Amino acid sequence: MSERIVIVSSGIISAIGQNLATHLESLKQGRTGICLQPKHVSGNLNLPVGEIDCSNEALVGIIDEHLESSARKILPFLRAKEMPRSALLSIIAGLEAWQPVRAFTDKLRTGIVSANTVGGMDITEQHFEACKSHPDNFDYSVLRNHECCRITEWTQRVLKIPGMSTTISTACSSSANSLMTAARLLKQHHLDMVLAGGVDALTAFTINGFNALKILDKNLCQPFDEQRRGLNLGEGAAYLVLCREETANNLKLPVMAVLSGYANNNDAYHQTASSPEGTGNILAMTNALKSAGLSMADIDYINLHGTGTDNNDLSEGKAVQAICEAEGNAVPAASSTKAFTGHTLGAAGAVEAVFSCLAIQEQAVWPHLRLERPMAALSWQPQTIFRRQNIRHVLSNSFGFGGNCSTLVFSKY
Repeated sequence: MSERIVIVSSGIISAIGQNLATHLESLKQGRTGICLQPKHVSGNLNLPVGEIDCSNEALVGIIDEHLESSARKILPFLRAKEMPRSALLSIIAGLEAWQPVRAFTDKLRTGIVSANTVGGMDITEQHFEACKSHPDNFDYSVLRNHECCRITEWTQRVLKIPGMSTTISTACSSSANSLMTAARLLKQHHLDMVLAGGVDALTAFTINGFNALKILDKNLCQPFDEQRRGLNLGEGAAYLVLCREETANNLKLPVMAVLSGYANNNDAYHQTASSPEGTGNILAMTNALKSAGLSMADIDYINLHGTGTDNNDLSEGKAVQAICEAEGNAVPAASSTKAFTGHTLGAAGAVEAVFSCLAIQEQAVWPHLRLERPMAALSWQPQTIFRRQNIRHVLSNSFGFGGNCSTLVFSKY
């Protein structure tokens, strides 16, 4: 890629923190956010989740603290019971990411590319019984924020981001694909600066849906463990601000990392499972490396998709191993951070993009939690302790339902 796309700021909220600084401390300390007794999620079926320990009212309070006085007229809307939790989380992460660049936006063509899979489902759940009981007398306007795109629209409105907005929903690869879309918009000079990322909140619909697939762990998940039993769902939001290198230099903005490569491929194997051979995974990783002009030998750390399900971890593990064996190289340091946050679905790609950038900034590999017995089918195993090392390039995987496989490559500036 001739014209470099750089990341100049980021924002995040998840079960392990409410901003960038608290996430960094949790990663260093190996502190998980997955809890066995969630407080704010309905329909949890007594399953562990990576829940953000804040009520919706508390989330509004966080937003209130960060909004400038001219924007606070929006708060009555945010306090309304019809505001989805996903919108509140999205706004919080967006505010942290956008604040450092907000002063420059009147000079630039800006936009937002966001992602989610759940939309305002939590609000819809609250009104389900009333609608079912009295469909003719039900006020359907309370469901106006149900669609996924409404979360993006609310975020853009509160952050006052001028320009285009679009929403991506490709299951677990959603926000990785939002970063790719933002990069393409910048490369083609349609925009000068983009807020890109994603969000998902825990809902009864999501938890019950995954439980029906029989892929949820009743205990804390153990990705890439021989005894893995499934995943823990989580909630969160993360955004990164992307622009061309020239723009960052002209505005004297500090650069966190370079988005040096990316690819999206589909193995078309199954609606909810990866191909056993990791076909889509291999395609996404090799094409992302090719777009970055790198090989796996150049990668210093892999942020694994690593959900903890039998199929996913075996497929991804074999794919990583196959690429490295074909090159004649050992597998680089690797870990899954979903044991910290839970699987945040549409937010996962952006959450782990932030973690990848932090790995470059801190020159560190994040620990892979709760690994007891490495997978017998693999010749390698994840890195289980926090370790400082030279990090030049990080590869981050996000593999979604329907075989939608995405890989991002981040490089030191």
